[in-house]
Amino acid sequence: PLIIAIDAGHGGQDPGAIGPNGKREKDVTLAVARELARQVNATPGLKAYLTRDTDVFIPLNRRAVLARQAKADMFVSIHADAAHNHSARGASVYVLSLRGATSQRARWLADKENASDMIGGVRLQETSNTLANVLIDLTQSGQMKASEEAAVHVLDSLGRIGHKRRVEKANFAVLRTSDMPAMLVETGFISNPEEERLLTSPGHQRKLAAAVLEGVNAYFVRQPPPGTLYAARASAEIAGASGPGGSP
Repeated sequence: PLIIAIDAGHGGQDPGAIGPNGKREKDVTLAVARELARQVNATPGLKAYLTRDTDVFIPLNRRAVLARQAKADMFVSIHADAAHNHSARGASVYVLSLRGATSQRARWLADKENASDMIGGVRLQETSNTLANVLIDLTQSGQMKASEEAAVHVLDSLGRIGHKRRVEKANFAVLRTSDMPAMLVETGFISNPEEERLLTSPGHQRKLAAAVLEGVNAYFVRQPPPGTLYAARASAEIAGASGPGGSP
């Protein structure tokens, strides 16, 4: 099966953003990640891998390493957004950019997410060597284009629950995975009281997970890796279309 690495943002001593009613991003991300894993595991041809399944702190570069060790085919990091303006709302999807951010907001968000290592006391020089290697790999690979294609599918699916925006890019440390499409999904604004309530509701978490899965699925249907169920289905469809009674 194709392995989807699902990364619940923050955790342990790093609560992430905190909503007006005290809900913590780290709890929302874990609940959504677990629900997404459940749905992924119920999908033929897919298997979920959670970078964390408990309330623990994991440094950002370690999350990418765990996904690579799990031989993941895609990396999805789950987060909840926050803004000073409490009416800000909606889900968004981000991919890695090494050439500057697509907007001030994307750059600000990447800086904020990248700072979560400081809370856990990770020293930056520990990561700089591995990072240099990963960045070289990234610039040589088609993974950034693949990430964007996959992210567009996920954003389209999220659009059906009332959120629509373009895929944004910035230099997110957690997305420096080099050898698989990777995206960061901001599921909504925990700083908005209404969205804070939705983000903690199991029904809404199910909808969010289903939308992300629908996007992931759409990407693999369009880009089926060789030797997978998706590839077998694609070739069966081609054979069916050109066989007796099929279209010419």
